[in-house]
Amino acid sequence: MFELPKLSYSYDALEPYIDASTMELHHSKHHATYVAKLNEALAKAPEWQNKTIEELLTSLNSIPESIRTAVKNHGGGHYNHSLFWSILKLNGGQEPQGELAKAIARDFGDFAKFREIFTQAAVGLFGSGWVWLVADAAGKLSVITTSNQESPISQGLKSLLTLDVWEHAYYLKFQNRRTEYAEAWWNAVNWEEVGARLNK
Repeated sequence: MFELPKLSYSYDALEPYIDASTMELHHSKHHATYVAKLNEALAKAPEWQNKTIEELLTSLNSIPESIRTAVKNHGGGHYNHSLFWSILKLNGGQEPQGELAKAIARDFGDFAKFREIFTQAAVGLFGSGWVWLVADAAGKLSVITTSNQESPISQGLKSLLTLDVWEHAYYLKFQNRRTEYAEAWWNAVNWEEVGARLNK
């Protein structure tokens, strides 16, 4: 049985960039529902219940067709949100350091250009979905978007950083102002965690 992960910070820790009301609703209701629905789907295919979320999302074509869409949607929702919480922190922001900074400079030119590309992708994504910084098998970084709860891991990519641009992630505070939400979010990024994911 998958479980809703505990956060390493309180719901109000990311104020004023991400408000406490949104954090609580987003984590305790939206993410919890994905976990519950994923468990419900896997109950119909016990042979898949002992797999990790990564194993499930990289084996979608092998999962029974009767639960494949549910695993993709709800498993993706669980995986995506779990990563999202992990790359946020109190007093985040600043800029990446070390190998991550070097890789960003190598593949985007500099951090400012990377931030511009990432933010534009977030603002320009139609409908609900996610923006990602990913690495391919050779370690090259790129910015991609996915719709709904699709995950880069299903495409063979390593997820390093993500921004949730579903309306439930920002509507209480920012209403339809997605650009303001994306700009505020940069102040809460845990670059140490992103760098650790790259180093893995």
